[in-house]
Amino acid sequence: MSTHPGPAAAGADLARLALDFHHTHQLLDPAAGVQTWEVRITAAGTPVGSLTAVRGLYWKSDNLRERMADEQSFPALVAAQLLDEEGRFTYEFEEFMESASSILVVDGLQLEDAFADPVVVAVVVAAVIDRLTDNYFAVVLPGLDACADAGSVLLAEAGRLLSAREFSEELQIIDNALASPEEAAQRVRMRLRSLARHGQLAAWDEEDDEGDGWGEEGEEDEELTERTAAVLRAALEELSEQIWQDVAAVGEAPLGCGEGRVLGLLPPITFGQDQKWRRQMARCFDDLAAELAETGTVRPRCTGEEMALHLGIDRAKSLTLNRPRLVAKTVAGLGEDHRDFDWDWCSTVLFEDHDVLMLFDASLDGIEDRGNEINQALGLANLAAAEWFKPFRPRQARDPDRGFRHS
Repeated sequence: MSTHPGPAAAGADLARLALDFHHTHQLLDPAAGVQTWEVRITAAGTPVGSLTAVRGLYWKSDNLRERMADEQSFPALVAAQLLDEEGRFTYEFEEFMESASSILVVDGLQLEDAFADPVVVAVVVAAVIDRLTDNYFAVVLPGLDACADAGSVLLAEAGRLLSAREFSEELQIIDNALASPEEAAQRVRMRLRSLARHGQLAAWDEEDDEGDGWGEEGEEDEELTERTAAVLRAALEELSEQIWQDVAAVGEAPLGCGEGRVLGLLPPITFGQDQKWRRQMARCFDDLAAELAETGTVRPRCTGEEMALHLGIDRAKSLTLNRPRLVAKTVAGLGEDHRDFDWDWCSTVLFEDHDVLMLFDASLDGIEDRGNEINQALGLANLAAAEWFKPFRPRQARDPDRGFRHS
């Protein structure tokens, strides 16, 4: 089974793909428990395909099996396998699912050859799922071994990419109550974004989803892209402004969880630190932002900078999701790269370890103490708040006379 686009898909206008959802609902419809949505796929406004999505709402139906069977074709097959004659979910289906109360059946795919690729279809299906379901839906696609036409084959392959599980030879199901389908959807969106930008997919070993090798021969490129560095720097500078405001407002007063804009986001062991400590923490954001501006990359040199970088990556991720106009302004004029804005990759590559994050785990209370058994067993260092600004390597320490942004 191929999951890589051919020459036609690579040359298609993938960046301008869009979906139009069409559904007509009669106000006095006695069979409102089943809704049929026609989803039209367009590229730059030109129709290039379509599919059908049938929503079976168990709680709105008198007999969901009979009602879906009336739709005929694939929805009827789904109804026969998932519902008994009284319209109740079968025992096998309830055992298979986490907590489904409704069904979304996706079929009837027609797609022009230029876009007929499983990755493209997987992103289309993921968008349909986002639009038409919640966490209590079972999304049903054709099974891998029972496809009668090219559209069904593509849907079956797309289901595999979206972590669908085989229910029978004819059906595979995505359980929306699980995390894996959404994680898979994020991966296929990334691959399609790469294809749209560069005419080729980002490297992804389907046998090992943990491998995100971007470099040649599977070696990981550890350099930040220009656009990633720019957004990360903007995030750090925003956090710097906020934490300096915290320092001025809080002074020496102890904090509670969530108090302040940034100081309250730190682990609880820091809440009682004095203003001198808080100023040093604020400077960590400034130092990282300055290093990014100067070198285009960043490496934390102490525990405080590790924490600042973790918060910076989280904020950068939030910016790319929620502030597209700000991001567009920030990266204006910078070249695109298929690795842009891969914040999970940043979290993996820019740190030697993630030990500092253990300080958020209440079950590990006291782990910062050098005498703690877990601390000793794992060889942890510099987790106590008093040690956060001690350089990991004295030869790489920052200039001790660099001062502070604010007096």
